[in-house]
Amino acid sequence: MKTSISRIFSATILASALAGPAWSATVPDKPWSYTTQRPASGWERPGFDDSKWKTGPGGFGQRSTPGSRVGTTWRTPDIWLRQTIDLKKLPAKPALYLYHDEDAEVFINGKPVASFKGYITEYKVAPLDAKSRASLKQGKNLIAVHCHQTGGGQAIDVHVIDADHIPQLPGPKAPEFPFKSALITKWGEQVAPDNAWREYPRPSLVRNGADGQPAWTNLNGQWDYAIVAGDADKPAAWQGKILVPFCPESKLSGVQRLLNPGQALWYRRSFDWKKSRGKRALLNFEAVDYACKVWLNGKEIGGHIGGNAPFQLDVASAIKTGSNELILRVEDATGGTQLRGKQRLDPRGIWYTRVSGIWQTVWLEEAPALRIDSLKVRTKIDGTVTVAINAEGKNKRLPQATAIATLKGKEAARTTGRFDALELKIPDPELWSPDSPTLYDLQVTLGDDTVHSYFGIREVGRERDKDGHLRFTLNGREIFHWGPLDQGWWPDGLLTPPSDEGMRWDIEWLKDAGFNMIRKHIKMEPRRYYYHCDKLGMMVWQDQVSAIKNPPWTRMKPNPKDADWTDDEHARYLAELKEMMDAFDPHPSIVVWVPFNEAWGQHRTVETGKWTMAYDPSRLVNIASGGNFWPVGHVADHHSYPHPDFPFDADRYDRDFIKVVGEFGGHGWPAIGHLWDSERDNWGYGGLPKNAEEYQERYRESLRRLVELKKKGIAGAVYTQTTDVEGEINGLLSYDRKVIKIPAKELKKICAPLFE
Repeated sequence: MKTSISRIFSATILASALAGPAWSATVPDKPWSYTTQRPASGWERPGFDDSKWKTGPGGFGQRSTPGSRVGTTWRTPDIWLRQTIDLKKLPAKPALYLYHDEDAEVFINGKPVASFKGYITEYKVAPLDAKSRASLKQGKNLIAVHCHQTGGGQAIDVHVIDADHIPQLPGPKAPEFPFKSALITKWGEQVAPDNAWREYPRPSLVRNGADGQPAWTNLNGQWDYAIVAGDADKPAAWQGKILVPFCPESKLSGVQRLLNPGQALWYRRSFDWKKSRGKRALLNFEAVDYACKVWLNGKEIGGHIGGNAPFQLDVASAIKTGSNELILRVEDATGGTQLRGKQRLDPRGIWYTRVSGIWQTVWLEEAPALRIDSLKVRTKIDGTVTVAINAEGKNKRLPQATAIATLKGKEAARTTGRFDALELKIPDPELWSPDSPTLYDLQVTLGDDTVHSYFGIREVGRERDKDGHLRFTLNGREIFHWGPLDQGWWPDGLLTPPSDEGMRWDIEWLKDAGFNMIRKHIKMEPRRYYYHCDKLGMMVWQDQVSAIKNPPWTRMKPNPKDADWTDDEHARYLAELKEMMDAFDPHPSIVVWVPFNEAWGQHRTVETGKWTMAYDPSRLVNIASGGNFWPVGHVADHHSYPHPDFPFDADRYDRDFIKVVGEFGGHGWPAIGHLWDSERDNWGYGGLPKNAEEYQERYRESLRRLVELKKKGIAGAVYTQTTDVEGEINGLLSYDRKVIKIPAKELKKICAPLFE
């Protein structure tokens, strides 16, 4: 049976010829000229002008094609190739050595020499007949190939060989460049080195200067970069400039190069600094993917493993007054149990372009030797607010701390006491909710250190309704959770939003469209994202970034299995889960943690769920959205495409779990002129509708079914998805956010019955 890859065309093309005085057992790589648009007649002949064709190394296609080797991606039904080879000596028994899937034509010096129908699953030798052999000559020869396929796996790989000396094919050349789309957002069009992410990155913990504004130094902007072999000590020379905080694979970085496994990405920049007596200098990276080491003025000052969470390095021992040189080395394999979300070395379907290196803001600040590192704030709707300080720095006896809460500039409460047990009593508290996202300002002082933060008073819970169904509650009142699956990807910045304004626009549009929740899908956003959700009143289900070392995906069936992760792999997973929860703990908008998605990397589920619940009792836990259901946490989550559904089973779910449809929909519609790649198989769940009216009707039908499911006990639902992403065209918005497929007002009207 022909190998089939759902909705994804894949192909492999490799062609090269042996040069030199004798035939050898290896074949050197050589780039091809190629096009996926039907060329003019005579394309197979010498002298044809192919200067406007693209060039790339073999093979072409998808690595998922069995037995293929891919250097350049090809997804379209047809491809035409040209390559000139230099034969110093004619082979004694000329033959083609090839792999084809499906139909292939081969020309030598403009003459047809072979034609093949259908597909094969391994390389074969095809001897040339006497007439075809006559097409070959000593010296330069033009090899031209056309391949056509109709679906499933596809590959075309052609060599001229001596049939008595079958060569050993070289391994595929790792691609150097990502797919380069023309798409760009309106915010990306405005990005420049002097305006790239200038906003203060940690709104929940701010140290102000004398002017009352955040005191910090932004290190975003132009850095030197180089991509070199992973075993190199350092770059022999810097290869150019990269715009931080955008990853090298992105358009906005100005680079658009891939970091491959076995390579290292190096960064360098200089900055001026003035040391202050008695202060520590703290270097902050909001996110670096994946493992890095850092040097300041030639001294190694630390590093970090994990591609998604912020981390901080005390650089007081290395920083100096005047000019300073900062160097960073990064490795990113994008494989194994590394937590990487939707990134893949071979992006296709639901998997996207890899992201490496710095992809969020880099910045410096000063703080006293004894400083406040973080705050843990817990609230009750009766107005009780507890504040625990995590302090850093040496001090034999920590002084008492002071906390002051204000609302609209007026003091609401203050207290002084132990640093780890401050308690405020807020009279007549105003509660945080999507309808009224009230935030109190918070000032905390410990010794010489004063920080500014905020909090929202809210309690997250669950209760049974009159029919016995468990429902989400917020502040003791039932609330239906209605949100989109939000990947958080951008055509110009990839994982990095082009700007704070653009990031906030997404949230505001979703709020206008009637959503009260966002499921942030296996991605950690900049901390400012959750700050905007706090201010705008948008609840968040926060997924942990996933890996791919999976058990069988049995969804909601009994007796699931876990993947077998080693102790070290599990420890790394938990360390990164804890980093995420610590980084985002201050944000009242986050109401649900989601450790696993669809069995991706799902392991030690009960242990992980119990740990998560114990570490943060203030939020609910959806242990595995759409994944293998284990009886732990608070939520039973089923995925159903294209329309919502749920496998109701009173014995397994009704007793202890809130029932949700954690993904459904995915109705696709192409925004012509706004596609990531118009030549690929752009797709949506359930196939594409015939017209825009049918697309909108499919959406309405899904919502009608969801309203009926709510009556049966469904307490929340997630529609796939906010925007198109690369080859997925199932967004409510185009990938560049320039096309709104269904107006926000209409979406709000359609979903209104969910809240009746």
